Amino acid sequence: MPLSPRPAALLPLCLLCLQAALPPRRPRYAGDKVIRVVPESERETQILKAAFNRLKVDLWQPSSTFHISEGTVIDVRLPQNTSRSLLPYLQQANIHYTILISDLQKAIENQTGQRASRHRRSLPEYNYEVYHSLEEIEEWMYYLNKTHSDLVHMFSVGKSYEGRPLYVLKLGKRSRPYKKAVWIDCGIHAREWISPAFCQWFVKEALQTYQTDPAMKKMLTQLYFYVMPVFNVDGYHYSWTNDRFWRKTRSKNSRFWCHGVDANRNWKVKWCDEGASLHPCDDTYCGPFPESEPEVKAVAHFLRKHRKQIKAYLSFHAYAQMLLYPYSYKYATIPNFSCVESAAYNAVNALQSAYGVRYRYGPASSTLYVSSGSSMDWAYKNGIPYAFAFELRDTGHFGFLLPETLIRPTCTETMLAVKNITFHLLKKCH
Repeated sequence: MPLSPRPAALLPLCLLCLQAALPPRRPRYAGDKVIRVVPESERETQILKAAFNRLKVDLWQPSSTFHISEGTVIDVRLPQNTSRSLLPYLQQANIHYTILISDLQKAIENQTGQRASRHRRSLPEYNYEVYHSLEEIEEWMYYLNKTHSDLVHMFSVGKSYEGRPLYVLKLGKRSRPYKKAVWIDCGIHAREWISPAFCQWFVKEALQTYQTDPAMKKMLTQLYFYVMPVFNVDGYHYSWTNDRFWRKTRSKNSRFWCHGVDANRNWKVKWCDEGASLHPCDDTYCGPFPESEPEVKAVAHFLRKHRKQIKAYLSFHAYAQMLLYPYSYKYATIPNFSCVESAAYNAVNALQSAYGVRYRYGPASSTLYVSSGSSMDWAYKNGIPYAFAFELRDTGHFGFLLPETLIRPTCTETMLAVKNITFHLLKKCH
């Protein structure tokens, strides 16, 4: 006698039974750790490099095992399973480490608070002391374009790999047809959320203090500022929706499963040389060819077109508390070193005057590490005399998870540095 089919009414109940039997899914980063380790010998250096390459860990600093040497400060994110095997191994090898973040999931929740319980205010009351999603930032840009048409002009320089517009805000009084300009971009690396927060803060300060601050009035009267709040729009969106620690763009590679290119290794200046990787799965992957990423190509095209007008290029990253200038790709002194060095020195002092926070400054190659294909080097090589990259707060205690409570002090002090560089630019020293 054939078995009678199971009554349909029982199916949902059985599915519920099955779901109840499955273990609850742990939050994505629960139990993950961030550790700091500083190799004290060549032996320790080789052990760490081998272990990190084998385990495919997420290096927070430096960006690649290529840069690890004796004395290098290494911050590395370890999934729960990896830390269970790696930490005893380091202890056995007599390699000292410090735990910076013991539970990454809790640190992520602490960074933004409970967003679900936090109602977003209407745009006239836009909160500059919280992190915003890409959709919120774009809505804010539209709003400013509509309400501050005397000082703001919003436009797109192109489209991202996933088809999102690459928006830029042009700030400045339209007092005369030709004015020198400053380019500012944020969010080349998706997970560095404090960077887009600064770009938004800069625009807010410019608009709110234009009438009351003579320095700001002078800046917006004599110069244009091209501000790109989120360079890597696809990656930034992905860091909100899928992987908080995503760094690269989101382009697809035909031969590998890995997504994305490091948008700060994709520029046509010593492309894919030292400090960049040819492997598509690496965080510092330089791409299949220079300007392969539509985001990089679009911005490079805009900068090339306006290079006679643009006199300063400022790019914002995190974290390390540094103000860097060319070169990144080699140990050499730039021709206008004295002007740029003077601007950096004064900017760092201005920044420190706010809260006593110290920034190191100098050529990127010797101050941070050697890297090729960077936007800053490209800008300098293409005739922009002042090219700087900021590495904002902090130095590793929070890393990429700088809490919202530190947005205001970080942006306030950085604003002083940017204004200082701007006034240096208005002098004749190039």
